[in-house]
Amino acid sequence: MVYYALFEPAEEGGFVVTFPDLSRGITQGDTEAEALEMAADALVCAVDLHIRAGALPAPKVYRGKKYRAIRLPALADMKVQLWRALQASGIRKAELARRLRISKGNIDRLLDATHSTRMDQIEAAFRAIGKELSVEVHDLAA
Repeated sequence: MVYYALFEPAEEGGFVVTFPDLSRGITQGDTEAEALEMAADALVCAVDLHIRAGALPAPKVYRGKKYRAIRLPALADMKVQLWRALQASGIRKAELARRLRISKGNIDRLLDATHSTRMDQIEAAFRAIGKELSVEVHDLAA
């Protein structure tokens, strides 16, 4: 999953980074490389805040010199896909917890994009809502 970040020069130097699709998430960096690194962390936090609020806007594609594509790390991406599948299924968190035989608090951590979760737990959650997780590997763009 990719969201586009807007990189704008800061008055004091460096870059201020925002995500046009997300109402949360702003960061900055003294250099473009630092701003890119900070943007990746900020994106995970912004996505997590949107999920907690119950609404995650779909990413759009932006063009222009000031925009950079920021990819969610794989684990955070899986959690977003799990959250979306859970929303689409109509199954509540409490029911998912019952099906997995874990507490509702553990479901919250399972959906927390900033929390490290074991892959087998994510796979089990997908299975509990009638989905199967698959992973793909792609060549990097040259």
